[in-house]
Amino acid sequence: MKTPGPDRTPRTPSADAPKAPVQLRRILGLFRPYRGKLAAVGVFVGLSSLVSVASPFLLRAILDVAIPQGRTGLLSLLALGMIAVAVANSVLNVLQTYLSTSVGQRVMHDLRTSVYAHLQRMPLAFFTRTRTGEVQSRIANDIGGMQSTVTSTATSLVSNLTTVVATVVAMIALDWRLTIVSLLLLPLFVWISRRVGNERRKIATERQKQLAALSSIMQESLSVSGILLGRTMGRSRALSQDFAKESDSLAELEVRADMAGRWRQSTIQIVMAAMPAVIYWAAGMASGGTAVSIGTLVAFTSLQQNLFRPTVQLLQVGVSVQVSLALFQRIFEYLDLVPDITERPDAVTLPSDHGRIRGEVRFENVGFSYQPYDRESAQPRPTLDGIDLTVHAGQSLAVVGETGSGKTTLSYLVPRLYDVTAGRVSIDGVDVRDLSFEALADAVGVVSQETYLFHASVADNLRFAKPDATDVELHEAARAAQIHDHIAALPEGYDTMVGERGYRFSGGEKQRLAIARTILRDPPVLVLDEATSALDTQTEQAVQQALDTLSAGRTTITIAHRLSTIRDADQIVVLDEGRVAERGTHEDLLALGGHYAALISRDTTLAPV
Repeated sequence: MKTPGPDRTPRTPSADAPKAPVQLRRILGLFRPYRGKLAAVGVFVGLSSLVSVASPFLLRAILDVAIPQGRTGLLSLLALGMIAVAVANSVLNVLQTYLSTSVGQRVMHDLRTSVYAHLQRMPLAFFTRTRTGEVQSRIANDIGGMQSTVTSTATSLVSNLTTVVATVVAMIALDWRLTIVSLLLLPLFVWISRRVGNERRKIATERQKQLAALSSIMQESLSVSGILLGRTMGRSRALSQDFAKESDSLAELEVRADMAGRWRQSTIQIVMAAMPAVIYWAAGMASGGTAVSIGTLVAFTSLQQNLFRPTVQLLQVGVSVQVSLALFQRIFEYLDLVPDITERPDAVTLPSDHGRIRGEVRFENVGFSYQPYDRESAQPRPTLDGIDLTVHAGQSLAVVGETGSGKTTLSYLVPRLYDVTAGRVSIDGVDVRDLSFEALADAVGVVSQETYLFHASVADNLRFAKPDATDVELHEAARAAQIHDHIAALPEGYDTMVGERGYRFSGGEKQRLAIARTILRDPPVLVLDEATSALDTQTEQAVQQALDTLSAGRTTITIAHRLSTIRDADQIVVLDEGRVAERGTHEDLLALGGHYAALISRDTTLAPV
């Protein structure tokens, strides 16, 4: 199956495209469904912060009252109180960690499933222009990179903010003068952290792009097809060198990300380490005869450490949030892509006669262009133009033509892999754009030359078309596709793993598995897109027999390169530069002596007429 030309769908945003700032409100909206649990986290965090502030006051009472006065009973109570504070604090920390981690993981789950579901709605053209590794990287690396921020940010923010406020209040209660000395340098710390955060955010964007490039290389070169190509072309060493080069770039980015702002942050740590000495000095230099007691001084320095620890963590949260903004931006870029092909709110199903859809297909003045078409300048030329065709229910249409004439594009319009840009395509008189996706999938089956099988068992691959199919139905479909005997002869039968992309089976066997899968779905309209063009003559004959069984009683549209497969079609259409050049039966078109006759003369697989 050939990949069509340029698409009209929204493309993945360019790396050079200007990026709108991520809306914090949008990020916070991700947590809205879990506000109840977050409220509980806030309660636990608040209690933990308040409880932890009690320890310095208990310590001051021990040093200033219980020990100097020899009050052993009070000393025991105060010591037990400090132990109780530690126990309560640990229990509250475990509870809030569980709840916050649970909320964070649910948010990540919601993001992953939202992106995956949104990508499932994107048109085919999006995936023809986007590397699979890039898509996988957005879901795995970008969302995975948010994990620590998403799971711990809310808790850390509330916990540290509460601790800072409670600690400052307690410090003021102990000594307001020492409190002023302790808080003088906080604005400098905030400024340094913001600078570091901005720097790391830029590096994070580069790092995620590099991760996406590395994922793409692995996905392409380590697949079965990539390994075969690399070895048969003698490029395995070159591929390893290319991977090493990209990996080296990633390693450098990781070092840059880890070291960004380290010297500036070390300044904060040095100042914090020096602050107790400054407090001792300030207390010793206090004038006016208002000396600070030893207990107050020890309690104050203890609170000061409690202040700086959450302050540093708050600043680090700010840095982490800024780094995560780059990852959120990349995720939101995908979520903001608007699919060209959508299901209408009033989508309908096909009318049926005694439960059976007739399957008449009409192309009515159909035009299609991968780029916007300007009729005045005729640029660019449309891929299809003015196509009028009718395939009556149960009849067969064969579409032939030179490469690039629009055959595959025409076949893509029936299952609505693309939408027409002019005219309409209808099934039983209903425009395919008016049908629900489910109704259209039930009505149209597609078998292409590039058969895709999942790395699962034969039975699972067949049941992809009909999950509730019984074993009897599987066997009947496989018999109709002339593949049952081969499957039954395998040691594990229908439980045999097909391998990545079905590489444990030959091309003809994979095609017959695909045919059996389509038989299970039982669509009234069948599109065969060059389904046998890549097979040898003997295998083609076996697959063609299976296709004949599949086509019986169905409306069939066949895109063919090997003209030997379409001689008995009810109608043959020859496309030339996107227009219908000839139509008729095999005999009629031969007698005409035009395009079709010229194609026949070049088809070495066609027996002489």
